[in-house]
Amino acid sequence: MTDPGLPQQRLRVLLVDDQALVRLGFRMVLEAEPDLHVVGEAADGVEAVRLAVETRPDVILMDVRMPNLDGIEATRRIVAANPAARIIILTTFDLDEYAFGGLRAGASGFLLKDARPAELTAAIRAVAAGDAAITGRITRSMLELFADRLPASGATQQAADPTAVLTPREREILLAMADGLTNGEIGAKFYLTESTVKTHVGRVLAKLQLRDRVHAVIFAYENGLVES
Repeated sequence: MTDPGLPQQRLRVLLVDDQALVRLGFRMVLEAEPDLHVVGEAADGVEAVRLAVETRPDVILMDVRMPNLDGIEATRRIVAANPAARIIILTTFDLDEYAFGGLRAGASGFLLKDARPAELTAAIRAVAAGDAAITGRITRSMLELFADRLPASGATQQAADPTAVLTPREREILLAMADGLTNGEIGAKFYLTESTVKTHVGRVLAKLQLRDRVHAVIFAYENGLVES
């Protein structure tokens, strides 16, 4: 049993933005939370990659438009070096091609720079717990908007069905995620409890080696499982 007198383990967050005032604002919000701790700040992508290795943060808040190395390429390099890295792209518009590029590079979601403090802290906690920081519906909207950036349907399809490792129920869950349904909506559709749905989602992600629900939606589109 956990001793309530012991200090709570804090989530380690790395801030990446070329504007010092933006970083300061985020730091003030995060440091006011007992379970969050800023372990470093970077002003460009090159510094972000270096600090990601040095500080091993639980979550990285990543701007995209920066000098020397942009946030998308920095995200790609960080994820390549550490597949467990959890990155939230910071953007100005919710359907921004930079946010889309960040998701394709391996980010677990995106957040508007003017998000309320509660939204910021909730997104960090969600991503650290392995959940996506954006809904499946927004992911799907982005994929539809940028459909021309995706491979043509079937272009990345393997000789064997990429979902062959899934059970029929797990494949249904994958397609439901691709439709942007929440766990509650999936449960209602298939008459399952939310805990059962969560178990199925976890198995789908593990079997397909996907980082989170966002990348499950991307996987479904790239493999021609749903129509854009």
